[in-house]
Amino acid sequence: MGWNVIVSPLRTARFPVPLDWGVPLDAAAVPPARRLLVAIVRAWDVPLSADSLQELELCASEVIANALEHGKARCTVTVRRVGERLRVEVADPGSALERLTADPDATSGRGLILVEALADAWGWRPAQAGKVVWFEFLESREAPCPTHGWGTAQDLRSLRSVA
Repeated sequence: MGWNVIVSPLRTARFPVPLDWGVPLDAAAVPPARRLLVAIVRAWDVPLSADSLQELELCASEVIANALEHGKARCTVTVRRVGERLRVEVADPGSALERLTADPDATSGRGLILVEALADAWGWRPAQAGKVVWFEFLESREAPCPTHGWGTAQDLRSLRSVA
């Protein structure tokens, strides 16, 4: 795994670059991979709301678990910032993509439906040896609301005093 962060000579700016790591073929490897992703997002100071961070975690769990289950081999997770988007890619050697419709009586098969509902964008593409499933979350610019934690305000710039 490469933890890649470029720091300016004066240590005043940090520029995250793509980061990737392998996830072994083991269902127990999904939670640590998900936690690592969240740790990277926090270390990069990506402005995501608490809700978006939880949704990012859920999407990562679903896509990584799908890659391990359907790819039947180790997968690779890549995280990067593209403009004002956080992009997560999961590559696996399988060529098939999970269905986007689930049997109502089935206990599985809803992973990509969740990703489609929660992520700002998602998709997949064939790769040299398999496929890459990706999803993106838009960075939020929420500022704390002056209601002592009772909510947030979008693009809060200034407050006028009330007489």
